[in-house]
Amino acid sequence: MPSSLTEKQILRNAVLAKRDALTPDFRDKAARTIAENYADDLNIQSGQVVSGFWPIRSEIDPRPVLNMFRERGALICLPVILNKTQICFRFWQEDQALVPCGFGTMAPDQTAPTLRPDVMLMPLAGFDKSGHRLGYGAGYYDRYISNLHNQGHFPELIGFAFSCQELPSVPDEQHDVPLEKIVTENGLRFF
Repeated sequence: MPSSLTEKQILRNAVLAKRDALTPDFRDKAARTIAENYADDLNIQSGQVVSGFWPIRSEIDPRPVLNMFRERGALICLPVILNKTQICFRFWQEDQALVPCGFGTMAPDQTAPTLRPDVMLMPLAGFDKSGHRLGYGAGYYDRYISNLHNQGHFPELIGFAFSCQELPSVPDEQHDVPLEKIVTENGLRFF
């Protein structure tokens, strides 16, 4: 196993411990702050397909922002783990019942249409000032985005996190796809 994977795991453990230490009240306020203060800056248009995620463990909750985008006419989808290497994104309607889909996440069931995101709000363990994203290590998003790029589709990639998840540097590998933006409770940054 390359040493960069070991380094990534060490960084992942450290930054997730910081995130886990945030109080539930802080997490709720941060999610509302992003929705109230920075959602407009993301420039989501009516008709765009926006992927979000169902928050697990101590992740920031994107649902307040996703609900705002839905009200503005965006089509919202959530990731679904299909197998050990693949995900897809299924259309998520307001008040739709969700089912467990792996790793503690929830998503629409197989009757929901599969969509191809134009904008991806991406969960992450950590990020750095260059827009490199430290994921959870399974590579689902990297493979999915690479596949979209091979098809000529280039969604906008926006990290969605708490500011405490910033790292001095994230080791990047050839398959890693950098973010274009990151939004935290402290604002929106472009890379």
